[in-house]
Amino acid sequence: MLVGYCRVSVDDDRQTTDLQRDALLTARIDKRNIYEDRASGAKDNRPGLKSCLDYLTSGDILVVWRLDRLGRSLPHLIKIVTGLKDKGIGFRSLNETIDTTTATGELLFHLFGALAQYERALIRERVIAGLRAAERRGRQGGRPRVLDCEKIEAARELLAGGRTMSAAARTLGIPRSTLVGTLQREGKT
Repeated sequence: MLVGYCRVSVDDDRQTTDLQRDALLTARIDKRNIYEDRASGAKDNRPGLKSCLDYLTSGDILVVWRLDRLGRSLPHLIKIVTGLKDKGIGFRSLNETIDTTTATGELLFHLFGALAQYERALIRERVIAGLRAAERRGRQGGRPRVLDCEKIEAARELLAGGRTMSAAARTLGIPRSTLVGTLQREGKT
């Protein structure tokens, strides 16, 4: 069974799903099997998409007008389509002419996946290079430390005096997880 999904970015009358719905209807999708959202693609909470994905079963094909209507980003889109494939559900994008039920369509989708992986690797390399450059200039990357040397020493004294980790953290006014993590990094737990 063919099931359609369409989305516009704003929840008002400035944008409609009419163009997408017409394309899905032309692709022979029953209007009762078209799900839609009126929300930014960046939003995680898209009830129409959730209902659509919950409705699909093995052998069905999810059809969208364009790829950007489904995923927030290429990695997100790949995650969704891979999840569909794992359940035996096909995917079709009308504008990009991608159909994962065909060998060519699956190849194209894998190429997109490879490009997304490459993009993530490039981002990771840039982050590491930036952290190293900052380190050479005497700056340390990451979140600033919550506990200075005095607080760490006070925590050790509290623990040596018989206090529990939770009680010591409360006394210092910090989360227990922060105290545990700091002491583990210091190698003194």
